[in-house]
Amino acid sequence: MRTTGSREVYRNPWIRVREDAVERADGSAGVYGVVEKADFALVLPAERGGFWLVEQYRYPLGRRAWEFPQGTWTAGSTGSAEDLARAELAEETGLRAGSLRHLGHLDLAPGLSTQAFDVWLATDLTPGPTAREATEADMRQAFVTEDELRAMVTGGRFTDGPSLAAYALLLLERSAASR
Repeated sequence: MRTTGSREVYRNPWIRVREDAVERADGSAGVYGVVEKADFALVLPAERGGFWLVEQYRYPLGRRAWEFPQGTWTAGSTGSAEDLARAELAEETGLRAGSLRHLGHLDLAPGLSTQAFDVWLATDLTPGPTAREATEADMRQAFVTEDELRAMVTGGRFTDGPSLAAYALLLLERSAASR
């Protein structure tokens, strides 16, 4: 597939939307809408047979949602993928990880967006102060056992796609290690 043209449709400080004209392999013309958004880090803070979760209001859904801590750099901030994971974990939960292990890199929605994310397992956790952004002021956090997390998933109370994909990576790693 070949891009024959592109135009910006929308931009704000967090996303850019573009429309690309393309020529497919068979020569036919087409169009793609693409959302450009910075990559993010997602952290599974694990201890005592469970995980720390955060809950916040998600405007597009019109409801509160539980998920693993995750986010991108604020405007003007930069660093490595690991630095971002550590920063998001501390910002949203106040936890600091003595050990942080990379579990994988995933595409969020490859048919729609350029955004991807790195998944990290955080262990050897110590508490500290949070540093939540204004949009996270209503954020709550809770520790759940792994059995409680599974019940939340099957009960439809834990529906965040990236969090579920991250948990799947952890389960796959555990399965491979037990063989």
